[in-house]
Amino acid sequence: MADLNTSYLGLKLKNPLVASASPLSEKVETVQKLEEAGVSAVVMYSLFEEQIIHESLELDHFLFTGTEISPEITSFYPQSGTYTLKPDAYIDSLGKIKRAVNIPVIGSLNGVSTGGWIKYARKIQDAGADALELNLYFLPTDLTLTSSVLEENYTTLVQDVCKSVKIPVAVKLSPFFTALPNLAKRLVEAGAKGLVLFNRFYQPDIDLEALEVVPNLVLSNSHELRLPLRWVAILYGQIKADLALTSGVHTAEDVLKSMMAGASVAMLASALLQKGIRHAAQILADMETWMNEHEYVSIQQMQGNLSQQNVKGTAAFERANYMKVLKSFKTLP
Repeated sequence: MADLNTSYLGLKLKNPLVASASPLSEKVETVQKLEEAGVSAVVMYSLFEEQIIHESLELDHFLFTGTEISPEITSFYPQSGTYTLKPDAYIDSLGKIKRAVNIPVIGSLNGVSTGGWIKYARKIQDAGADALELNLYFLPTDLTLTSSVLEENYTTLVQDVCKSVKIPVAVKLSPFFTALPNLAKRLVEAGAKGLVLFNRFYQPDIDLEALEVVPNLVLSNSHELRLPLRWVAILYGQIKADLALTSGVHTAEDVLKSMMAGASVAMLASALLQKGIRHAAQILADMETWMNEHEYVSIQQMQGNLSQQNVKGTAAFERANYMKVLKSFKTLP
């Protein structure tokens, strides 16, 4: 029987399938069902910086003296009441979930500025979280904000969070950086023990009848795996941190590809929301079948086999592949 064991952020996991942050982690019963279905760990839904700031009744102070990234961030903050759970309720929920399951529970903080909200990293730790995922989600729209300033603020924020806790911290990033490998290196030097690639931006849509900008949630599909797969394969072996692949993980094949690119774990949410929690068990069963048929005895045996450093012609993950793909397309007669 194939050995699916892996490790992530120093945690020993029974397999590389991790439930990423989503509404599925809001209730104890649902997380218990995830454990029963075989997932090896769960990332709690995110606690947002905005929630904490509003709850603290110090909004003005933090908007104008605690936000070093850019003054224009004030327009990013939602109105009170946008979120269902207050910060203390989040901490309480995390503690209940941790006591109810035997798999690791990873807390999630979503923020972009330095400030008093960082103290909640310690509260998440004290509630029993085995690790912390810091979700850096910010859309720069200020024409005066440079990439170097933004990245420096990210690095400082990660450093501040890592200093405030003893549990390992992973950083969840978007793919939209000019020099992603350099930023990845700097975040690891700032204390991050893992990188999660990538955050999915939920783009707004336009309602032509109401003439309004409206939120529009579109779940992922397996085609989205290609982007994080590429960057995991490029970063594997170059940075001293674990890599988690997320966005587009729907099948056993997706998880196996993630491992071969160099990921320690593959995180999924959309597939479970679309097909139900029991789909995790099917993915794990299909993984074992494939590994047995192809004579792989363990996850470690395949990990990083097809990363950039282990494939013939490293350009397969770079620009040369772009030309090859274009030339391979055949138009209809």
